[in-house]
Amino acid sequence: MTITSEQLQQILEAALFVAGRPLTVSHLQKLFDEHEQPSTQQIHATLHLLQEKYVTSGIELQEIASGFQFQAKIALGPWLTKLWEERPPRYSRAFLETLALIAYRQPITRAEIEDIRGVAVSSNIVKTLLEREWIRIIGYRDVPGKPALYGTTKLFLDHFNLKSLDALPTLAAIQDLESQEAKLQVQLELSQPLPLITLEETTTEMILIDE
Repeated sequence: MTITSEQLQQILEAALFVAGRPLTVSHLQKLFDEHEQPSTQQIHATLHLLQEKYVTSGIELQEIASGFQFQAKIALGPWLTKLWEERPPRYSRAFLETLALIAYRQPITRAEIEDIRGVAVSSNIVKTLLEREWIRIIGYRDVPGKPALYGTTKLFLDHFNLKSLDALPTLAAIQDLESQEAKLQVQLELSQPLPLITLEETTTEMILIDE
């Protein structure tokens, strides 16, 4: 049986809607028997067509670190967040600055974060970031005490709709911490129940730190 271009688009579209998680090109290829399996190029071309199809829709097809997924557009957040009764927690400035330093300066130790910020880092902040799986221990600094080195995870990239760390905005582009911090708070709230952050928003509105 030969899969037509229209059927391929329908299959990929349906799979991405019902999967409940991001799917890679490899995942999508495995939906098909070996004799009818589309090529990587065909999958990518079809995904591009799907992205164009939803340009004017309330949802979009986004590529993040773990693959492709459909998600609501962030502009619809003020309405969609009312679907959930519980409000997500608001994060402190210290929490956001710590996350930012790890994202931009990784690998980095807790002591190095404290040196840059000029204040101690709460154990609860590091614990929360580890529990959310936004950061992980990626090694140990070869100095007395062997302090842990922290880095971000693929889940961190997924949460902020980033395909890779290269998609982070440059620190030179971050000037107004107060306004950027407020915007990130909104993004974090919206992303709790439903992925709402767009790559475009993330790369221009990710928080960050005072140099």
